[in-house]
Amino acid sequence: MQSFTGLTEKQVKERIAAGQTNDYRMNPAKSTGTIIRENTLTLFNLLNFLLAACLFAVKAYSNMFFISIIILNIIIGIVQELRAKKMVDRLSLLAQNDITVIRDRKKQAIAPDQLVLGDHVLLKAGEQIPSDMRVLDGLAEVNESLLTGESDTIVKKAESEILSGSYLTSGQLLAEVQHVGAENYAAKIINETKAAKPIKSELIQSIQKISKFTSFIILPIGILLFIEAFFLRDSSTYTAVVASVAALLGMLPKGLVLLISIALTTGVLKLAKKQVLVQNMYAIENLAHMDVLCLDKTGTLTEGNMQVENLYLLDETYRSTLPALMTSYLAATEDSNPTAQALNHYFGEGAQVPAKQVLPFSSERKYGAVTFESNLTLYLGSPENLLSAEEIPAIIQHYQEAGLRILLIALSSSGISDQPASLSPIAFLTLSDPIRANAKDTLNFLTEQGVELKIISGDNPKTVSAIAEKAGFVDYQKAIDLSNYSEEAEIRELAHSHSIFGRVTPQQKKLLIHELKSQEQTVGMTGDGVNDILALREADISIAMAEGDDATRQIADVVLLDSNFGSLPAIIFEGRRVINNITRSSGVFFIKTIYSLLVSLFCILTVSTFPFIPLQITLIDLAIEGYPSFFLSFEADNRKIQGRFLPTAIKRALPSGILVLFNVVLVWLFGQFFFTALDSRTLMYYLLLGISCFAVMKSCQPFNSLRLFLVSTTTIGSFAVAALFHNLLSIGTMTFPIFGCFVLLMIVNVLVWKPLAKRIAKMNFAFF
Repeated sequence: MQSFTGLTEKQVKERIAAGQTNDYRMNPAKSTGTIIRENTLTLFNLLNFLLAACLFAVKAYSNMFFISIIILNIIIGIVQELRAKKMVDRLSLLAQNDITVIRDRKKQAIAPDQLVLGDHVLLKAGEQIPSDMRVLDGLAEVNESLLTGESDTIVKKAESEILSGSYLTSGQLLAEVQHVGAENYAAKIINETKAAKPIKSELIQSIQKISKFTSFIILPIGILLFIEAFFLRDSSTYTAVVASVAALLGMLPKGLVLLISIALTTGVLKLAKKQVLVQNMYAIENLAHMDVLCLDKTGTLTEGNMQVENLYLLDETYRSTLPALMTSYLAATEDSNPTAQALNHYFGEGAQVPAKQVLPFSSERKYGAVTFESNLTLYLGSPENLLSAEEIPAIIQHYQEAGLRILLIALSSSGISDQPASLSPIAFLTLSDPIRANAKDTLNFLTEQGVELKIISGDNPKTVSAIAEKAGFVDYQKAIDLSNYSEEAEIRELAHSHSIFGRVTPQQKKLLIHELKSQEQTVGMTGDGVNDILALREADISIAMAEGDDATRQIADVVLLDSNFGSLPAIIFEGRRVINNITRSSGVFFIKTIYSLLVSLFCILTVSTFPFIPLQITLIDLAIEGYPSFFLSFEADNRKIQGRFLPTAIKRALPSGILVLFNVVLVWLFGQFFFTALDSRTLMYYLLLGISCFAVMKSCQPFNSLRLFLVSTTTIGSFAVAALFHNLLSIGTMTFPIFGCFVLLMIVNVLVWKPLAKRIAKMNFAFF
């Protein structure tokens, strides 16, 4: 290479002072502060803490136990996200090895983040480019697949631009830094993803709807209940606050929120054992609902490693000497690109024939050559670039049509020529990027599950189509080259008519995802490079390979730590298990929300006291809602998700919620003539326990040994706690008259529940 002096130490210091350094962390992931804030500052938490503050103000400490559920839920969310963040931070693709720069005419080894604008950098094969640069001298091949999606290497020489994130596969370069930090090409793409991606989760949206609805009614209902208790019934401040808070507390599904967190966290931990890192817990839910999955060919369907499939001799006289010629050729060229690595693996290493002239392989001319001391020249490259069309053997054309990459081996008795002629083809090699062992089974599984598949790649669509066919992709013929399209309307239309998209820019990938999402579909996207980041951020569920780019892993919802595409079925099944089990239990949790609202309205109309206190409701949260649901959440359930969560949950809960209101009204009426206030409260609470336990029994059908055990222990345990700790729960003992009324009313409840549930099931709850 030519002599370059590089920057002086004075120039380096000036540029550091001007902030022109490469010290920039391309990290679009959430910060620790953001994670804590998002898990803490929610409307749901605010409402619960306000109610706890009211109880604290009147020193009703025993009724504040419910706040521990909220705190536990917050801790689970924060710990899970921080754990995922910490693990991803450990994974780093961008090389942290020192790089060589020339400063004051001397070579120095520095960290990539110490580069300054204008630095002269020496790069060799295998090194990753830490910043955008302009080539000053040298010749090399650069792989830009992480930026463009194209797997072909690109020749770089003087005045060429090289981009951060790409890497040299062969040759050496001296380049000058043109951009640093946030001005780099890769950083600019990543910066487009800085805006927080809203979480798409039907579970979260359902809780938010309930919280939003409750927030509108809590204040007026709470004020009315307090005014009636304090001014109209002359209750003490303590009694008025406790009764009012109990009514409002029941409207917030605390237990369901905790169950969702625990169930999803359990799913995250189970997947971690299968080398799947889930950064966003709700990604599990989205995968269970996924309608469309967009795949990037590189690193997804294929292993990303070239391999020689076969060597075919065209001239049998070279059968014994060809291996020695090839090992000598490979030793002389010193290429380290994927093709050269595959050839070295196939032929082995060690020069046996000395070389006197070398022409390195180049993607531009698509061949390389070595002249040995015997004046024999071996050419290796594309048949089309070494032979005329009529000279290419028919057998080679046959393998090309099958989608295989062909390398021709030809000999010449003259030296290396820029336009080789009179070559004697002696053999050819077939190469391929192996399809992942489980790719076909995974694609078949996704198709059977009703997931529409798309392949979006920066590569040649013909190449992608051939690979897709080998992997068992059904619609491999529906391929199109998007480099011929620039109009947004055209690309949006093509998103629905084609299944394979080649030569796609990062912006076009994002547009395709956006169009698919606009059809009310849950869209997933796999990727491993900077070119995939915009699409991954746009997708409802983003899946990154661990061997891909650092920033890609940072923004992905799910990271496949072993880069195993075959893990998707396990993730989908885990999502279904979690969602189906939560949905089955949700009918029990929403009972409290429904009866709390209905009974509160009844109490306002009749100027009566809300019959339950916070501690009583907390017992139901733990013993009847939490305990059985927690253990049921571990059951296997791979069924496809049916229906929407909130309407399904409300329909299941509404019969029991209405029956609670019916029982409260009936006991209140009896209490006007036959029961004392304490007896009325006692009977109401036992009936509430009975209806809630019956709801648990319905949710556990059909029974198995576990479900039968849970129903039995839930029922026996709840009534035992009520009887043993009746003073703490502010209820009386179960006398014979109360017991008789309880049995009679429970028989009526059981008989009425089924016809009531049938009628409610026919109702349209689309407004949820």
